[in-house]
Amino acid sequence: MATRVGIGYDIHPRAADRTLVLGGVEFPGEAGLEGHSDADVLVHAIGDALLGSLALGDLGRHFPPGDPRWKGASSLDLLRLIRAMLDGMGAQVVHVDATVIAEAPKLAPLRDAMCANIARALRVGISQVSIKATTNEGLGAVGRGEGIAAMAVATVEASSS
Repeated sequence: MATRVGIGYDIHPRAADRTLVLGGVEFPGEAGLEGHSDADVLVHAIGDALLGSLALGDLGRHFPPGDPRWKGASSLDLLRLIRAMLDGMGAQVVHVDATVIAEAPKLAPLRDAMCANIARALRVGISQVSIKATTNEGLGAVGRGEGIAAMAVATVEASSS
């Protein structure tokens, strides 16, 4: 087995007419994010990191934003499909570490629920999923609250072939 690492990043602008979804958890009363699917930047960054760990491209390659099949799709469902791709290659998720960059909302009250959702979708233990949060200290578009970004690192064990 070989240890493989992938990095993911995503950013979406705010959309007042949508509910915010992060880690598969809804944040009532918070402006959501624009996107073809549910625009869950956290799960998108994790998905890209997992795909990258095995050189499988990115979310856009597998779930193109112009494809009507993915319109309004749950990002956790996309993550389950990515997990199936990993299974097909004999790969196992070792650990996922992600950071959400946003001025609001505070993630701490719902962090455990987000970790649990992601762990279930990946069929790993909750201790294998780490989610952190930080602000942009008021700098740039994210700092002005115009969007939310996330970055992730995934560690995967895969057959060496």
